[in-house]
Amino acid sequence: MKSKLVFRTAMLALASVIVASQAAKAAQEDYEFQLVENEIKEGGGAVVAVRLLDKRTGSPVNNAVVFATRMDMAPDGMETMTAPVEALPPEELGIYRFKTNLIMAGGWRFSIAAKVQGESETVERRLEFKAVQRISSAHS
Repeated sequence: MKSKLVFRTAMLALASVIVASQAAKAAQEDYEFQLVENEIKEGGGAVVAVRLLDKRTGSPVNNAVVFATRMDMAPDGMETMTAPVEALPPEELGIYRFKTNLIMAGGWRFSIAAKVQGESETVERRLEFKAVQRISSAHS
């Protein structure tokens, strides 16, 4: 009887280690930030939206803690030209929105880092998009 209890305890401990090691294997490459739009109108009040997906399930990831963002024009060779980034309240599950001032049309890079609940690694990504000119609504 005692040997069965020892065996069950050992198996339970082994199962716990396997589950923990599988969870620990979930890494940055298991998650992906994606731009919702690849072209965004230039100017103040521009909104850049990104979705965070768990690539293993294809499911959106909610409640990640975004702790680092940077907006710059590195794709056009102007990495020192930056714009402020302000997080906006979520409107849709798995979509993270940010207000910025895209001061000129061209290539922009949005660097983002977040912690996903229950994961030890940081999810980081650099996303490139185009800021396009606003079309004037004046009629001639």
